Amino acid sequence: MTPTKQLQKWLESAAAIAQQAGDLIMEIYEEQAYDTYEKSDNSPVTSADLAAHKFILRKLQELTPDLPVLSEEGAHLSLEERQSWPRYWLIDPIDGTQEFIARSGDFTVVIALVEQNQPTLGVIYWPAGDKLYLAQKGAGAFRRDINGEQQLAVRKLVDPDNDPVILAISRRQPRERVLQRMNPERELSTLPAGSCSLKACLIAEGQADCFLRVGPTGEWDTAAADVIVGEAGGRIVSENFQRITYNEEQELGNPNFLILGDAEVPWRDVFTHHRSHPGA
Repeated sequence: MTPTKQLQKWLESAAAIAQQAGDLIMEIYEEQAYDTYEKSDNSPVTSADLAAHKFILRKLQELTPDLPVLSEEGAHLSLEERQSWPRYWLIDPIDGTQEFIARSGDFTVVIALVEQNQPTLGVIYWPAGDKLYLAQKGAGAFRRDINGEQQLAVRKLVDPDNDPVILAISRRQPRERVLQRMNPERELSTLPAGSCSLKACLIAEGQADCFLRVGPTGEWDTAAADVIVGEAGGRIVSENFQRITYNEEQELGNPNFLILGDAEVPWRDVFTHHRSHPGA
């Protein structure tokens, strides 16, 4: 089997695993039969997160016994141990645990394959909406739902320099933290949504143009979105317009980051925080 066909097979298998995990999560969600705990960083985790973690871990180990799996809810090995991994799975069993608890439905299952420090496969499944987003680097990004499969592309603005942009924005985070980092002269509208990965999908399918995340996240929050948005014509960068890296740092956290759509938009003039940081 050629490397490309092998990746295609893994992508389809990861998509099926994400959907099966989504079914498991929705059973727990609908029955409200779960416990909630607080992690060391004060963020919540539920027994649904842990059940999905165990399920995805087992399925990926069956699919690729020789590949490590790094999960938000699993053991986080040191960089010294991880540096020897040329390829590994990176997962977030439930991206948007707060949305799960709040019963908004805006949570996702996220699976990515990372090779040589960059994601090459990405799967994001939205169980409540029964929508599957998936991409392979160099092969396009797609959405599958009740209407079938459709290739994704970011929204193209008629006048990239002046047209209003649609900003995906969190329902849970204070919007002032984002708006104060933006050019007040650029006209915009906002589209509230839940998890980071769901906002990325909105940009990949052209419903929103951009998103700025301010606050702590992990590499599992961006890896799958990195491939899906990238294959749809957009990109993910740090708030200072630097490349997001994977498995290159001791800590697995991300900087504040931007998800950007239309490449013709002068995003450095829209998001202006970098101007106060000369090294950006």
